[in-house]
Amino acid sequence: MTAGRALPGAAAALVLVLLLLVIVRLPWAGDLGMHAATVERLRHSLLHPGNPLVDADTPSPYYSPWTLVLGVIAKATGLSVFVVLRIGALTGLALLVTGVWRYVRTLSGHPAAPALAVLCLLFLWGPLPLNWSGFLGLNSLALTVSYPSVFALGLSFHFWAWLTRALRADAGWRTWLGLGALWALILLVHQFSGVVASLGALAAVVAARPGRQALLRLGAGLLLGLAVLWAWPYYDFFALFSAGADLEAVHRPLYQHLPGRFGLVPLGLVALGLRGWRDRWDPLVIFFVLGAVVFAAGGVSGHYSWGRALPAALIPAQLAAALEAVSAGRRALRTAWACGLGVVLLVGAWAQVGTVGYVVGRAALPGVIAAKYRAPWAGYRWITPWVKYGDVVMARTFPARQIPAYGAYTVAPGYPDVFLADAGRRDEAVRRYFATGTSDGVRDAIVRKYGVRWVVGRSSDGVRDPGLRKVAQGPAGQTLYAVR
Repeated sequence: MTAGRALPGAAAALVLVLLLLVIVRLPWAGDLGMHAATVERLRHSLLHPGNPLVDADTPSPYYSPWTLVLGVIAKATGLSVFVVLRIGALTGLALLVTGVWRYVRTLSGHPAAPALAVLCLLFLWGPLPLNWSGFLGLNSLALTVSYPSVFALGLSFHFWAWLTRALRADAGWRTWLGLGALWALILLVHQFSGVVASLGALAAVVAARPGRQALLRLGAGLLLGLAVLWAWPYYDFFALFSAGADLEAVHRPLYQHLPGRFGLVPLGLVALGLRGWRDRWDPLVIFFVLGAVVFAAGGVSGHYSWGRALPAALIPAQLAAALEAVSAGRRALRTAWACGLGVVLLVGAWAQVGTVGYVVGRAALPGVIAAKYRAPWAGYRWITPWVKYGDVVMARTFPARQIPAYGAYTVAPGYPDVFLADAGRRDEAVRRYFATGTSDGVRDAIVRKYGVRWVVGRSSDGVRDPGLRKVAQGPAGQTLYAVR
């Protein structure tokens, strides 16, 4: 029995060591450039940072309380933005692990429960890894560990633990006001994780069925949270509800390949069914139902961004699978469940074993593991000897997602921007500049309009602008040109 309790803890510790080593390497993929650019803008101007990607004075939802803290660290220490992001990654990972531990402790007192919960959150997915911020599969977490979403999810687990204890202990006004402020903080740090946090909180309240006095205090906390959201000076939080179709198109892939991505989660659904049979007011069951309803509604209505609420269904299923191994009725039943869970977790771990490559590199991996490894992005540090902070670079979408991390701007943002009114015109300007039949005069007008000093392109782009001078050659056939 002692060995059975120690094994989950040892396995979880080994995985956490792997993630710490990943932080040292900080593999680049996805939105890392956006978050690096945000910290870089705040380093230069804490009060008026402007748009993080393009040379425009607009607000941005990426200027959150967390990125503001990182910006202050960058400004005070002079550390590289990528070193600051590593500090953020360590903080977010620590907050996530301690948050899971605290929340699971409100559901089970078994010593092995928190470690099993960590393992299920990381490995109870499917044979096809899903890499997306706010989703806690091991491979996804390795690539997003420095993102605000990890920090926000860590806060969410602490929030649920604190809320659960407040509901059980008939907490006073100060506690409820603190919970309201924490709820707002999570929403400001990462809006989609804030939705997950809100659904988890609603599940806790419904499951507890609090009395009138607790509901009044809950209402006061909610009003304080709304006031904090309204008062945040860096962007209008409530304007995000009017996000356009671009956001929906980006999130449509969340509704694809569901069996491959979540093929192991049904074990958690069985566990939820058992918990619901024992207690129809079980908070994890209610949490799952809320998350599943929002996700399904997004798919039916075409609001694919609602798919970001899917962790609200996955997290309770994964936690339920872990808890059933320590809370099922008879010892024989618990042992059988633990053995089955162990096999499923091994399958899930094998599906994500390519994550090891972010520490040792592809060359060190055996062939069968290397096949599961997906190389991170190379970055654009090679342009920094020439391109300086604040310079404007003409580049297509993929490089535009990375170049601002080094302090430069691009003509068009590499990501949808709710607050950038001329984003469509900027996208069109980039398309026309790189189009084969565009005249030199049109290209020159675009360069003057947006103050372009540099162009990053490939030989296949077909740009033969006489106003360009080749400066440097980068990886994969890319070239840096200076505008004469």
